[in-house]
Formats: sequence, C-alpha cells, structure tokens
Amino acid sequence: AASRLEVSMPAVVEVESGGTARIECNFYIPGNGSYTSINWSYMDRSNRVSLCSITGGKILEENTDYKGRLSVGEDKALSISRVTVQDARTFICQVEADSHGMGENRTELHVYSEEAPSHARLPTPHGGALCSRLSLLLQIARCVSRNSFPPPNITWHKNGEQLHPEENMVKISATLTRESSGLYTVSSTLFAHVTREDRNSLFHCTVHYWLRGQRHAVESRRVNVTVFYPAEHVELHVMPSSALVKEGDDVKLVCEADGNPAPVFSFYKRELEDSWQDLSSLADSNSGVLHLHDVNKSSSGLYRCQTLDLDDMRQLEKDVELVVNYIEGVHVKMEPSSPIREGDSVRLSCSAHSPVALDYQWRDEKGRKVAEGNQLFLSNLTFETSNSFSCKVMAPSVPGLEQSKQVAVDVQGKPRIVAISSPLYVRQDEVVNLTCKAIAFPWPSVHWNVNGTAHEYVENQHITSNLTVRVNHDLLRAGAMCRVSNALGVSEKHIQLLDQKTPESKGVIIVAIIVCILVVAVLGSVIYFLHKKGKIPCGRAGKQDITKPKGRKDKIVVDVKSDKLSEEAGLLQGANGEKRPAADQVGQTVVRC
Repeated sequence: AASRLEVSMPAVVEVESGGTARIECNFYIPGNGSYTSINWSYMDRSNRVSLCSITGGKILEENTDYKGRLSVGEDKALSISRVTVQDARTFICQVEADSHGMGENRTELHVYSEEAPSHARLPTPHGGALCSRLSLLLQIARCVSRNSFPPPNITWHKNGEQLHPEENMVKISATLTRESSGLYTVSSTLFAHVTREDRNSLFHCTVHYWLRGQRHAVESRRVNVTVFYPAEHVELHVMPSSALVKEGDDVKLVCEADGNPAPVFSFYKRELEDSWQDLSSLADSNSGVLHLHDVNKSSSGLYRCQTLDLDDMRQLEKDVELVVNYIEGVHVKMEPSSPIREGDSVRLSCSAHSPVALDYQWRDEKGRKVAEGNQLFLSNLTFETSNSFSCKVMAPSVPGLEQSKQVAVDVQGKPRIVAISSPLYVRQDEVVNLTCKAIAFPWPSVHWNVNGTAHEYVENQHITSNLTVRVNHDLLRAGAMCRVSNALGVSEKHIQLLDQKTPESKGVIIVAIIVCILVVAVLGSVIYFLHKKGKIPCGRAGKQDITKPKGRKDKIVVDVKSDKLSEEAGLLQGANGEKRPAADQVGQTVVRC
C-alpha cells in the first residue's frame, strides 16, 4: 500500500469546441484519511492561475474568466462547459491532507474546432521560373490554411509525391499566426530548383488537421509553373509527307524547337554554288511555319530552318529535302505516221518522264477505258472507229498525280454512202424529202442532180442531206442521183421514185378478173358433165340446162367480189414483207348460174 498521498489524472482530455470538458482527479490518502482541500488551477504560460477550491464540501470560485462555466462533481471531477479554443491549457488538481501533506497532477486539455479549416488556398504562380545552370531555389507557390485548431500541418507534393526539404533542391518555409478567435492561420511557401523536365509538373499542398478527435486532410488544386529554358533540339518537317507532294499542292514546312519561350525562326533554300535564299518573308517567324503555295518542279530542293535564342544568342539549325513529284513530257507517237486509210492498222505509243514509277491507260473519246500499258494497237480501221484517243499517265505512289495526252486517229478515204430513201412511192405534184447519208474523211460535200431545197446536218461523223422537191413527170421517170465527193474520190447512188397510180397496177386488176372468169368456166364445165351423167339434178323438174337458164339464155353471169381492191396502190405489202399484186389479195369470188 502507498505510504503517501497520490493524485492521478488523465494525461490528455480531448473535447470539441462548444462542448463540455470533464477532467477527473482521483487521489489516494493512506489509512483512508480525508482531504482538507482540493484546489483546481491552470497554467498560463509559466504562471499558475487558480480556478476554484473545495473545502468542507463547499466550492469557492476564484476565477472570473470561468464564472458560470465550472462545476465539480461528487467524484471531485472538474467540468468546464461551453469550451472554447482558449481553454486548451494544462489543468492542475492539488489535494491537501493534514497528516499526509499535499499531492497534485495535471491534464492537457485539447480543444478541436467545430468545423474544418478553410480549404487550402494555393494562389496561381505569377510569372515564370527561369531555368538556370545555377542552383537557384525559385518560389513555386504559397499554401494558406485558416481557422483551425490545433494548428494544422502542411505538406507539399510534386506529381503526387511528397517533397521534403533538401539542400539546394527543396525548401519549405512556414508561418503560424494565432487569430483573436484563438484559431490558427498557417502559411507555407515552397521553393524548389526546377529544370526543363518540370515544364509539365503539377504541384499541390495538403493540409492535415484534427476534427472531432480524428485526423483529416484536404488537398489544394494542382498548379503548373512556367519554366523558361533555351532550346536544345530543333526539328523540321514537311506536311504533307514529302513522299506524297505533287505539283500544284500547298506545302507547309513546320519548324519545332524544344525551348521555352519558342525562339525566332528563319527559313532558307539552297541555291547554286551553296548559296542560300532567305525565305523568312514567306514564313511566320513566331510559329515556325513556312507556307509554299502551288509548288512545282522547281520548288524541289534543300530547305533549312534556323533558330535564335534571344537569352543566350545560341543558334540551332535543321535541314530537310523537299521532293515535288511531277509528270512531264507526255508524248504519243503514232506508227505509221502517214495518212491512214480504211482497213489499215496503227500502233500508238505513249511516253512520259517522272521521278516515280508510272502506269498508263488508254481511253476513247467517250472516256471508256480500252487498254492498259503504254501501247495501243488498232487494226482494220474504219470511218466509224473512234477518231480520238487519250493516253492517261498516272503515278500509283502519289495519289492524284496524273496527266493525259490526246491524239486524233483520222481514217481517210473516199465517201461511203450508208443510207438513201429508195425506192420511194410518191404521187404526182407531191412535195417529198429525198435523204442521202454518207461518211468520209476528209469531210465530203453532197450534191444532187435535181433542183430543190437541201438541208445538211452532221451527227457522229456522218453527214446527212435532205432534199425537198416537188414530184413531176421527169422526176418520176428518171429518179434522183445523190453524189458525195471529197479529195479522195466520189460515191453516188440513185433514188428510184414510183407512182402509186401506174398503168401496171390497172393491168394487174384486169388479169385478176380474167383469171376469175376462167375459174368460173372450169367450174361450170364440171357441173354440166356431172349433170349429163345423172348425178346432179338441176331445178324442180330434175333437169335444167345449166348453160341456158330460163330468161337468160346464151349468157353467163359472173359476179366477182373482193374484200377490198384498191386502185390507189400499185403494189401491196405482203404478210412477210414482200410486195404482191392486188389479185393475190382477192378475199372472195361468188359464181351464180
């Protein structure tokens, strides 16, 4: 058993601001003795300030700052209501006993604010950090946390990793300010040595604080600092790719340097004798882009981009070769080259020059592909053969690079008449059109041997002449002659005109009637013969002379009827397209006796 007076208290009591703090004071007096007095006090800096005393069961308050907020329980525990952050102190419980002297102990009262501190504020860095070879520590950013209790702790991070103070690399400076409210404002400033690798680095701070007895943390937003550094490398690119550039394209030469800020760009093109042409007037010196519009073969060559860093006046340069693909000298050769006649054959050969491989196609005048390869063979040529062919030259490796060359294949010969309007059935004094169609090269002329009004028109290499004339006796008798001629010869054809009311057509009708009469006579003979043999009765009496009917002796009556016997048509069209006499068209013949 203890032989002296002992006082025990918790080392720390935690309470939320505005709550009630209960600080226990337990003591042991040997021999179950009683205390004389219990005194509560607290430490203010290095001074002890009395709070209250308990003597004979009575409580005497001696501190006006806590008046109305103190109470002592039956277990002698001190309770402080409506705790504020100013109550965060060291409290002392002192117990006195007559025969056993005096004993004491103390408790740290921790008070936490009711709300989290103001969010960590990280102002945007101003200006930029100049990357230097010297080990300079440059201010990156400042982090501020307000209205917290107890004071929070601030840490710094780069790209998610915590930074720690390091000589010549990282320095963290912090200040702590206690406000009139008893809450704390903490400010922390980060200094660091940055390099070009930090141009994309993100910095942020984290505030660690206590709330309701638990540890919390809040992060600031991420910020990036602008790092200035000289260029170390420069690149020059052709857009689009140099392998795909063709004549007529617009090309950009893009120069890029890894310095910040970007240096000043200049462009040059190498000329003869290793001299360089300054093209900077055509370029944007700030963005590093040179525009070349509608390039051609002469635009090919070596181009140079040169950079100048205004901080250290250092120059860098880079060259690139620009190749402008082209097709030139497209030529079509025809063998033989002498004038071509109908039935001849000809060979067309196509050639061109280009720095890349070429393909060839042949197309006719309607754009239809007729062959591939650089040669086209045409045999048995006629006037109707397409007289215009084109050789299309293409570069498969450079999309859109192509050229065409046309050649005329003129087949020469004397005219050939391909159609006339003969025979033509007409009437006397009728106005008719006589047609003559021909083809030839060189271009022919058409002449008629009769007077009239001629109209000519051209279609698909053919010439057609329409002659408007009035039909007369001479024209019916002689017809008309179409004569087509050019420098290589003459062709002519006769057009026959037939009258629809000719004597021949009337003679056909007479022949038909005679044939009909002969048929009736034969039929009558057969009937008479059979009557004589008694096989055919005639009349009511059984016998009548078929050759001499009553009242009509010595006469044979023949009635010929047909469906239609036109006297207006000299020749009629047969069912199969041939022309037949009108007698063949007789539909019905009736014989009465």
